[in-house]
Amino acid sequence: MSGFFGCVSKSDCVYDVFYGTDYHSHLGTKRAGMAFYSEEKGFQRAIHSLEDGYFRNKFENDVPGFSGSIGIGVISDTEAQPIQVTTHLGRFAVASVSKIINQTELETYFLKKHQTFAETSQGSVNPTELIAKLIAESDDFLSGIENVYKRVKGSCSLIILTEDYIIAARDKLGRTPVILGKREDGLAVAFETCSFPNLSFEIEKFLGPGEVVKLTREGYEQLRKPNDRMQICSFLWVYYGYPPSFYENINVDETRYNCGAALAKRDNVEADFVAGIPDSGIGHAIGYSNSKHIPLKRPYTKYTPTWPRSFMPQNQVTRDLVARMKLITNQSVVKDKRGVFLDDSIVRGTQLKDNVRDLHAAGIREIHMRIACPPLTYPCEFLNFSRSRSNLDLATHKAVRQIEGKDEFDMKEYSDISNGKYCAMVEQIRKNLNLTSLVYQKLDDLVDAIGLPKEKLCTHCWDGSSYT
Repeated sequence: MSGFFGCVSKSDCVYDVFYGTDYHSHLGTKRAGMAFYSEEKGFQRAIHSLEDGYFRNKFENDVPGFSGSIGIGVISDTEAQPIQVTTHLGRFAVASVSKIINQTELETYFLKKHQTFAETSQGSVNPTELIAKLIAESDDFLSGIENVYKRVKGSCSLIILTEDYIIAARDKLGRTPVILGKREDGLAVAFETCSFPNLSFEIEKFLGPGEVVKLTREGYEQLRKPNDRMQICSFLWVYYGYPPSFYENINVDETRYNCGAALAKRDNVEADFVAGIPDSGIGHAIGYSNSKHIPLKRPYTKYTPTWPRSFMPQNQVTRDLVARMKLITNQSVVKDKRGVFLDDSIVRGTQLKDNVRDLHAAGIREIHMRIACPPLTYPCEFLNFSRSRSNLDLATHKAVRQIEGKDEFDMKEYSDISNGKYCAMVEQIRKNLNLTSLVYQKLDDLVDAIGLPKEKLCTHCWDGSSYT
């Protein structure tokens, strides 16, 4: 995943962009960058790796040297950005939140035209540079963005920084959010609305799918009306989003509360306490605890002084170690007790298996795991969620492989809750993780918890449904 922040102000906005971008740190750990424009210094840009540090301490030495009343910032799990280019449209910088499924096809298209790529990402072409080339194929920025919508398969939201304005464009199906913020002296555009309050911005507008707006110091202008169809990622509310943020005017933490309450409503397990797996499981656990009137406790404490981030570092082996090391079990809470644990999802199950082993070592009597979303049975094709993992690494696929005794199978039957195969898959996952019981959220309950119609949500990773 990635997240961006931009600002156009009547005064210097460097610190606004610096702090606004930092509020997206939970969305990426690979690279981050900022770009500004001022008449005195022209375009300025800095990009740093985040694999061995944090956004603030990587960029705090750059900030005093920047100036400008217009700028953008981005935190990414993949490519180095913003990309800065000089074209017939003028000089501009661009940042994106994207996943380009047909990237190889587009690379070949440009190479056949004898064009070159200057930036790299993960040993390949930088996707945001590819987006910049698609924009520059047209006669103006709006036509260039239309070209991106037409040519890119997957998803792409983007922001463009020019000398005088910012253009913000939301993915054509709205799979990722873009929100405008407003205050007396300027405008902001962001992925996460949690970046607004402490910078004194108020939510002004949630861009619709495919909508394009132009931000200037005087205000904003709609360049393209939104499309009718939307499929925003449901997982934003379940896991990715920061608790105070809003998407489609629906709060993340309230949705998680609703998810936990829905699980509680269908549950009859007896327990001594309820707990959330930090951090994203906590909101779900509060909803469950309040609905069932079972005490909410903290059997785990996250050691935040040195392990504050869920994603870092990129290396999977080290990530698994970090995931275990950062959570400390409190034996006083769990010994001889029955606990209900709420988590956002089970992807591979590696981290959860380690957590369960630690709980058993601490003397817990029963572990009842409740998952806020349905089983992840299909890989995400539209966001960079679990992009480095093979399908067979998913806990669901591992369980079905054990049941079927082969590597090829139809997951459609196993994602249907009314099918006996679904129950067999969940039971196999329970055994693999050494849980007392395991219950996943029903998809209908998740949709109700979010509060949008099913057709406006992307639920592909749970039921294989999607628009193209």
